[in-house]
Amino acid sequence: VPNLQGPRYVSPAPKGGFVVSEECGDVKVFTSSQKLLWSLSSKYGHQFGNPAGVCVDVEGSILVADEQRRTVHLFPEHGAPVCLVSTGLRRPVGVTCSSFGHLFVADAGENCVKVFKYRVRPP
Repeated sequence: VPNLQGPRYVSPAPKGGFVVSEECGDVKVFTSSQKLLWSLSSKYGHQFGNPAGVCVDVEGSILVADEQRRTVHLFPEHGAPVCLVSTGLRRPVGVTCSSFGHLFVADAGENCVKVFKYRVRPP
């Protein structure tokens, strides 16, 4: 996939596609045939500081750790972005989630992994 601006993290997405974060830039969503579908900044009007870790949950929502802003946001397929974590992170770099609604954040600023619950009911 050419023409990325400092690609950092990549995650598989539903239907064979994938998501890529770009250093000091944006997060882009691609199809399985490597065609750009959209960027999160353009689709949601969201401004990132320094997007790092990305993952996709069982509902198809994209989760992004923003290293500079020290947050984790959820970008649903439909609807507005939701800030899941806004405090307690020093340098969130990696993110993944379980099918039971747990969010795992690798915090390089504190040399640990922090676990959050972001969904009341499992799918």
